[in-house]
Amino acid sequence: MTFHHKKHIFFDLDHTLWDFDKNSALTFDKIFKLNNLDIDLNSFLEVYVPINLQYWKLYREEKIDKKSLKFARLNDAFKTLDMEVSTRVIHKLSDDYILHLSTFNHLFPGTIELLEYLQPNYRLHIITNGFKEVQHGKLNQSNIDHFFHTVTNSEMVGVKKPNPKIFNHALQMAKATAEESLMIGDNLEADVMGALNFGMEAICFNYHKETLAADIIGVDHLLELKKYI
Repeated sequence: MTFHHKKHIFFDLDHTLWDFDKNSALTFDKIFKLNNLDIDLNSFLEVYVPINLQYWKLYREEKIDKKSLKFARLNDAFKTLDMEVSTRVIHKLSDDYILHLSTFNHLFPGTIELLEYLQPNYRLHIITNGFKEVQHGKLNQSNIDHFFHTVTNSEMVGVKKPNPKIFNHALQMAKATAEESLMIGDNLEADVMGALNFGMEAICFNYHKETLAADIIGVDHLLELKKYI
């Protein structure tokens, strides 16, 4: 199956083009040093990463708000590590993390090559659940902002992927229809099933090598997308 007939391609940003895990680790290393905290980075990330994913799932499902997510993911990680860190310091780390995250700009291998390959033939867009104050910085700092005609983030819509309202909003901004659009993202629930349930075809960027259902198209490397688009 190929998607050469499509006119619009919508990308997720974090974990799809922008290497969130690498940039996040560098940010924690920086802010721990800025705040004179002697924390083993690898030990911290080992507990923080799965906790953060759990909280983002709750955030997508509208079960917690942004403020709670930002505090609780750090608080839970320190509790798991049996570290006593004051509420004041956790709030400071939370703010510093958001402040410094977009200063790192590692992209997944093949991102620039793929976008340059697609740009002449498709209109490219972003749909992201990430915080609005950080996402534009990520696009700018990594020098990929000029590839995208529109950027839809969940905060401007009031709901997150996989809610169909965010896909509808993104299509309206892009002046596109679901039939002429394709969604590419790493998250099976939010990006792929969200798009498919909305009526938009989708490809999973399966860099984490999950087992996908037979009817889901997946690629392990971004440049494999050239086979389809």
